[in-house]
Amino acid sequence: MTLWNGSFPFYPATNACFPFDTKWAIIISVFLSVLATFVIILPGIRGRGRLFWFLRVVMGLFVGAVVLTIQFTRDWETGWVTANTSYKSFSRALVNANIGLHIGLAGVNVTLVGNPVNQINETINYNEHFAWSFDADYDHSYGEGLEKGLPSPILYVAEKFTTQSPCSMLRQYRISGHYASLTLWMAFCTWLISILLFSMPILLYGGYMLLLTAALMLFSLLFFFTARNTPKCPIQFGPTSLKTDYGGSFWLTLATGLLCLLLGLSVIILNSVQPQKLKLVFNLDEGKREEEEGWNKSYLPAEPSSSVQDVLMAPLGELCEVTATQL
Repeated sequence: MTLWNGSFPFYPATNACFPFDTKWAIIISVFLSVLATFVIILPGIRGRGRLFWFLRVVMGLFVGAVVLTIQFTRDWETGWVTANTSYKSFSRALVNANIGLHIGLAGVNVTLVGNPVNQINETINYNEHFAWSFDADYDHSYGEGLEKGLPSPILYVAEKFTTQSPCSMLRQYRISGHYASLTLWMAFCTWLISILLFSMPILLYGGYMLLLTAALMLFSLLFFFTARNTPKCPIQFGPTSLKTDYGGSFWLTLATGLLCLLLGLSVIILNSVQPQKLKLVFNLDEGKREEEEGWNKSYLPAEPSSSVQDVLMAPLGELCEVTATQL
């Protein structure tokens, strides 16, 4: 970069508003479409099992949507701070802004929102994503940010995660995020297997798969917990510091994992203590009863007609009359 009017040039660029990702919209649209399809066929379910069937569908789709969506969310760990800070390098201009740090499994988002948004004849509303997945180069993304001339607060926060930084936070979050993502993909596979087992129906093994899904989701939280509780470099903006805490994705994963644990244990306990109630929840008793009624109706002897009844009730002498012919 070259000097222009005594300062380095600043290149404005279009910045997406946080936190919206098209992957979220695609996943949610697919699961809502499936739910709408099941709602359409809901009136075709007969008897009292309609409510249980609808609850199973909603629970199953909710768990699948959560496990798949949290792979791409960027709010596993979040933090905000309001501070007076410099806006550009080699400039004495100060702005009052809200600075946010949002950490996901595959990268980090740094936001900068002015308070108010329009200051020093510019619109201060930025969101920058720096990926650290194994197929991405974090230092390269940070270098591109330097070339674009991003605001100083964004570069300052992003620099804490570079490989040259003495904080070593990139290695911690990168490995933890990788293994957490891997266990969540495994949880999505076990969720699919549990749905297949419940539909076959093999209820006991479906409960086991739900327990395995819960265990994998809780293990993913444990992997992220190791990175969250390692010593970190302070991110200071004058007298204030930017501190982070667990975000919405972390708590949503925890709640969904505990839900799967509760459902899996309920299926296993009911299967051993009250199997008839478990069959009632999965509409197995009604289906079996209808099937038995169909078989009974098909194999019962037909009722004799009135003419046959007359013949059977005729006097024995009349039935024994024989016409003899002379040979």
